[in-house]
Parts: sequence; structure tokens; C-alpha cells
Amino acid sequence: MLLTISTTHRPATDLGYLLHKHPDRIQEFVQSFGTTTVLYPEATDERCTALVCLEIDPIRLARSRRRGSPDFGLAQYVNDRPYAASSLLGGALADVFSTARAGRCASRQELADSALPLELEIPVLPCRGGPELAERLFGPLGWQVQATPIPLDEAFPEWGDSRYLHVVLRGTIRLADALNQLYVLLPVLDEAKHYWQASDEVDKLLRSGGAWLAGHPEQELIARRYLGRRGALTRLALERLAELGDDTAEAIEPACEEEVGQPEERRVPLNAQRHRAVLDVLLAAGAASVIDLGCGQGQFLRLLLEKPRFARIGGADVSASALATAERRLRLDRMGDRQRERLSLFQGSVTYEDDRFAGYDAAVLMEVIEHIDPSRLAALARVVFGVARPGTVVVTTPNVEYNQLYAGLTGARHADHRFEWTRAEFAAWAERVAAAYGYTVEVSGIGDPDEVLGQPTQLGVFRHG
Repeated sequence: MLLTISTTHRPATDLGYLLHKHPDRIQEFVQSFGTTTVLYPEATDERCTALVCLEIDPIRLARSRRRGSPDFGLAQYVNDRPYAASSLLGGALADVFSTARAGRCASRQELADSALPLELEIPVLPCRGGPELAERLFGPLGWQVQATPIPLDEAFPEWGDSRYLHVVLRGTIRLADALNQLYVLLPVLDEAKHYWQASDEVDKLLRSGGAWLAGHPEQELIARRYLGRRGALTRLALERLAELGDDTAEAIEPACEEEVGQPEERRVPLNAQRHRAVLDVLLAAGAASVIDLGCGQGQFLRLLLEKPRFARIGGADVSASALATAERRLRLDRMGDRQRERLSLFQGSVTYEDDRFAGYDAAVLMEVIEHIDPSRLAALARVVFGVARPGTVVVTTPNVEYNQLYAGLTGARHADHRFEWTRAEFAAWAERVAAAYGYTVEVSGIGDPDEVLGQPTQLGVFRHG
């Protein structure tokens, strides 16, 4: 099975740095089901293409097959697995490009954090749902989708099309996001996996898809298919995704004991409580201009736009696809000129100085710092508190102590979290930052409190002047 990854970013050969595979070398990687080869058929400053070829070993694959599989006698040896992109290719991508999928590149980190012009081509992709499903899954992520059905037999056109597609995806997207989207969506389109799915599959899904899946219009279909239509796992995945998006949080918030017997009194989702608490801080501070650093898909920006007192609103995020979704959600194309002049959306990283961050009365870092590598937190503090230097900075982050109250949660609340702090750890960091940059800070919490474990979200309000 084949996959090509191309870019026209100048110099295009930087793709080798991002993938951590040198364009002048042919490299082989052995998996339990076959061998993956990575090579570059073209590598110039104008265009660079990495080709991923996975050769399946049917004997090794058959030997590793789970007992009780419903395959008929020869199906384990005679099937489409050696040719059609599937979870096997996803597994190979996870193994071969693990560092690239994590978005790390020591020599080109700013490039790894940026959206690049990419073209992905998969010659044979099994898709239970046809071209329409491919468009429904990849289109909302910012891809231009070209999905061409492959005939059953070109010599007999009357037989119609097979369930296979020739797919080409073009878009300006961060490479790590593109690889993680393939990892999740290949088995979703095929609706089959080569291994038994245990409870840790939810963690795998959120680790690879949480950053973009929370706002995807087909998130329920993706979760259901990825998790093999196992209802309990799908419900758990959707509940955890509800932490990341406003629409899903309102629709799929897990019940609490207080709600039993009182269905008319729905608990306010934590995400909505966070938005309200931060908005109250901004209103109390008298801010007339606010920038949302790490604005994601624009949920909080929508609340800011509803308040006329905020005459100038900024939204910045490292993800181009998230910003594109924010534009659609906020309906910028239908927004009046006066309203549109209040809002500025742009791509940027909070760990790099950017003149566009400055000049605002207040800045918001809502559920952002935990997505930053600990070694980069000093850079974030310098950029936000030292260079941009707004009068008020509002920071929220999870309280890891509270995690034990979430049923079924193993590990971090979100797959992309680089850390989660206790209340003491967050307070210590906040005091250090405030002292270093001339701010005062008040630390509190958001959400339903527990007498011992505190509240699920930590809130820090920094002020200077």
C-alpha cells in the first residue's frame, strides 16, 4: 500500500526535517505485519515528495490474527490488505513518524508549528460510504478532497465501481495534524482494524484526534467507527470530547448524581462554566480590547462578539484548520462590516514574539498552557507577560487532582496535554510568573467543587499597573 506526502513550501526539502527522514536516504522499518519503506522520488527546493510504501507479510499478519475472527478459511491469506490503505498503514505511520505526529522538530520547531501547503495521495483507499463520506470526513478539516471511485474492472464498466477510491487531499495544514488525521480516519473509512480494540483505544483516539475532532461535524460517526461500534467506548470518547467544544459539551455531558430524579435541571457543562467565569473577569476588569491566545475554533470569540463593550477582539491559534473552522462558525462571510472590523483572526504561536499580540487590554489563555511542552513555558511567559504585556491576563488549566472523579478516565483529560498540574503546582507557577514580570495574581477555581480535590478547572487572574 502506498502514500505520498508532498509540499511546495520553500525550501520544500524542509519536509525531510519535519518527517525526520533524510531525502537522500532510503529507510526501512519493520513492523509485526510487514515492512515500511520511506524514500523521496523528488526533492527540490520547489517541491518535495515523501513516498511511504508498506509491504504486508500475509503470513506474519495471519499468525498475529486474533482467535475467533469471523474470516473464512482463506480470507486471512487472500484479502485486500497488501494493497489498500487501512489501519495497517495507520499503524505504520504511528511507528515511522512518531516524532512528526507529536509536532516536534528541534531544528525547525517554528516550521513544525506552522501550516504548510500539503498534498497527500492514496492510490487505493477502501471507503464504506464512497466519495461522499471521504468529503464529509476530510472537507471540514480544511482539505480539498478529490476522491475518484475505482472500477471493479475497467474491462467491464457495466459492473460498476468498487468500494475503493483514489484519493488526493490538498490543503494548508500543519504536518502533525495531517498525519494524525490519517491515523484516525483510515480505519474509519475502511471500518475495519487489524487488531483487537481494548479500552485504551479511547486514549489513542483522543491523543491523535482530540485537537481537531472536538469540533468536527461528524465526530460521532468517527468515534463510533474508530471504536468498532462499541457503544460504551463511543460514549466515553464523546464525553471526553465534550470537554473540548461548546456544541458537543451541551449535547453529551455525563449525568451526575444530583441530576437523578431531576431531569429538568441539567448541569451546566464545564466548558460553558469556564467561558462564563473568564467573561466575568474581563467585564469586571473593564477591558475594551481582548485577545484570545489559542482561540481554537472560536467558541469563546463568539461570546466576546456578543458584548458591544469589546471594541477590539483578537483570536490567534497555531492551527490553520482551527482558524478556518472558527471563520465558518462565526460566519465571517456573512458578518456586517462594522462587526467584522472588531475581529482579527490570525495564525501565531504563543511561544514566539509577535507584534500582533500587543496593544490589548486583556489576554486569555484558556486551556492552553497544558498543551505547551514544559521546556517552552518560560518562552510563553516572556512573550505574553513580558512583551505583549496586557493589563489583565486570564489563565485556566485543568486541576489534575480532580481527575479521579471522572469515571473511566485514564491518564490526562486530553490526549495532547503535555502535563496537568495540582493546585499547588499551578499556584507556584503563577506566583513565579507574576513576580518575574511585575504582576499580581489571584488563583481560584471553576466548576463543581469537591471538599478534598477542589474544582475541575484552575483559574489565574494576573493584573499589573
